[in-house]
Amino acid sequence: MSDSAVLSEGVGVVHLFWKVTPLSDRDAVLAAFKQVRADGDQVLAVAMLGHKADLAVMALGPDLWRLRNLQTELTLAGLELVDSYVSITEVSEYAADVPDAAKQARLYPILPPEGKEAWCFYPMSKKRTGEENWFTLPFDRRRELMYEHGTSGRKFAGRLVQLITASTGFDDYEWGVTLFAQRPEDLKDVVYTMRFDEASAVYADFGAFYTGVVADDEAALSAVGVR
Repeated sequence: MSDSAVLSEGVGVVHLFWKVTPLSDRDAVLAAFKQVRADGDQVLAVAMLGHKADLAVMALGPDLWRLRNLQTELTLAGLELVDSYVSITEVSEYAADVPDAAKQARLYPILPPEGKEAWCFYPMSKKRTGEENWFTLPFDRRRELMYEHGTSGRKFAGRLVQLITASTGFDDYEWGVTLFAQRPEDLKDVVYTMRFDEASAVYADFGAFYTGVVADDEAALSAVGVR
């Protein structure tokens, strides 16, 4: 495939949300996951809660063709794709002075974090309407607000890992937020706490929330009825 589909820095991230059908083939799904890992990429299976999807598959890798091939293989395995989100890892402009090790962790995350099986994903953007236009604020003011926002998030260190990926030009919102937590209530607590920060309370628009439990491939498929 063309090198134009390979990122020069960081990795592509796809969140694929599936419904189980009578044609869902367990062996074919497992084979697709195995191939992703053989190519050196990452794939996570999440047993979903609620009506929006049965199974979430989160895949990370630098070659967008390989991510596309996974989507194709899971479709051929009899799963029905009901929603998706496309993004890439990045180092935020507000984090330019963080240590190199922290930058590498943001660009090349290793997932899932140990001991954090509660999982949530949601997309978000910054508002650009009237007086609530994030993009007309001076950079220093935006950086100040994001530092405040980050300070709130750091209160959950050890309880929760957050991955923020960039989706401007890739999907309907500007960022995707994936949370991994020790306990389900940690997901609620961090989102609730951070919504009081000005960067969120005044300037944030949120998309749909998806919640589930990260599991190994076999357990996730059993939980959602892929036999």
